[in-house]
Amino acid sequence: MFADEPQKGTILYVEDDANNRTLVRRVLMAEGYEIVEASSANEALAVVRNNLKPDLILMDINMPEMDGYTLTTRLKEFEHLKKVPIIAVTANVMRGDREKSLQAGCDGYIQKPIDIDLLTQQIEHFIKR
Repeated sequence: MFADEPQKGTILYVEDDANNRTLVRRVLMAEGYEIVEASSANEALAVVRNNLKPDLILMDINMPEMDGYTLTTRLKEFEHLKKVPIIAVTANVMRGDREKSLQAGCDGYIQKPIDIDLLTQQIEHFIKR
């Protein structure tokens, strides 16, 4: 992307696995998104306390310290994040896992392993909603 091209938006990606962060960052940055990464729930909370208002949050569900369900609930308590879509990104694909994500406050659900060919379309769908 060139400096004079407009950005598509800012995405906060909360993911404890460095390989997953690298893959998603590369794919989305190539499509024009700015990516802010947090490798833990506590790091994500610190980032949003500094008034970061992303256009979208990608939320890993299985993390140490605090799971993505709990973190989603906490993030939705921030006034500046109430309308920011949070998308669960998880390998939890058993019956009821999608519903559990939605009940925690997630606005959508992307299964792992991430299909990089569909990822950008999925992100654009959620940002435009």
